[in-house]
Amino acid sequence: MTLNALPIFFLLTMGLATISCSKDKDMEDDPGTITNPDTTIKTKDAFPGLTFTDPVEMKQLPGDSSRFFVVEQAGVIRVFQNNAAATTSSVFLDIKSKVQDGGELGLLGLAFHPDFKTNGYFYVNYTVGSPLKTVIARYKAATPTAERADPASEAVLFTFNQPYANHNGGSLQFSKDGFLYIATGDGGSGGDPQNNAQNRKSLLGKILRVDVDGTAKGNYGIPSDNPYPVGNNDGYLPEIYAYGLRNPWRISFDMENDRLFAGDVGQNKREEIDLITKGGNYGWRLKEGVDCYDPASNCNAAGLIEPIHDYNQNNGDRSITGGYVYRGKAIKSLVGKYIYGDFASGRIWALELDGDQKKSNAILFENKGSISSFAQDVSGEVYYLNYGEGKIMKFVRGNLN
Repeated sequence: MTLNALPIFFLLTMGLATISCSKDKDMEDDPGTITNPDTTIKTKDAFPGLTFTDPVEMKQLPGDSSRFFVVEQAGVIRVFQNNAAATTSSVFLDIKSKVQDGGELGLLGLAFHPDFKTNGYFYVNYTVGSPLKTVIARYKAATPTAERADPASEAVLFTFNQPYANHNGGSLQFSKDGFLYIATGDGGSGGDPQNNAQNRKSLLGKILRVDVDGTAKGNYGIPSDNPYPVGNNDGYLPEIYAYGLRNPWRISFDMENDRLFAGDVGQNKREEIDLITKGGNYGWRLKEGVDCYDPASNCNAAGLIEPIHDYNQNNGDRSITGGYVYRGKAIKSLVGKYIYGDFASGRIWALELDGDQKKSNAILFENKGSISSFAQDVSGEVYYLNYGEGKIMKFVRGNLN
């Protein structure tokens, strides 16, 4: 992705078809949204001496707060010390020669194995060309403290073709169950012309779940309780955990209770947040958020799971970036709230739930730049990545910028 090409997720929302909805909420304000009453919450440049090129992800090693790893879209992972005074970062992995980037393509996701300190394994999600496809691969660092991983250590778990260059998803997360969860987009274009999201014989438009310690399928296995067993009579792919998603840009687990959140980018009307459950159908392309999409009215919503929150695109909020549930100690008023933003508008909100239902949604900030991703450190504090400026920003309390 390059900034001179209407980068990344703004294009995700620009549908190629204009379709009216059965519940037209376009002229309504976002229901339940309030101005955050805690005006002491601020953001600051967490590492003023560091700047990154098109950052799309940031992670720490499991249980290790000493370093951060930042994914640059062109195909580089950089590592640096968790020190506000840091002025240098080093290349942890460089696979630019393999990665097809630009627009919504590139190195899009990173996850460290829960036992990284023992095995040195980490996993990436990237796109390649000729033909265009997504690659889910494992790499290895020689030691837990290594500053550089071996680019020749790649072991491909699996690949799948991408019919178009947009809607690639890309997020990777390990759950407490030890399995790897993978977010995939519907394959692109506009309106999911191939209906991939509803097709359980396709890996597109899904949340996948695989056992990276298994070997039944080569370099991975299928968890025994996945919704569709290997060899099922319907021919549904056993990697599928949930389906009916358009372009889930960033998924995350709540550190406290392991609930899985997904921010799913909308077509041309609505953006949504979903709580992902095993076997769940989240509606796309039958629905876009709470509205019918295809067909434009009287869609059959039986069995579909509604978003826990969605919002319209009227105010320039056109590309949701999923975030994290805040579990830090610095800002007590945010504890338990899901912090998310919008790439196009630069707004950031805090969503509060009562059980699995929305309780409130408060806007925290306006005009915070092109928010490509959020991040969470091992202590539960939350950050966001400013794609255009290449900066890592942190939520703090105090009189800061």
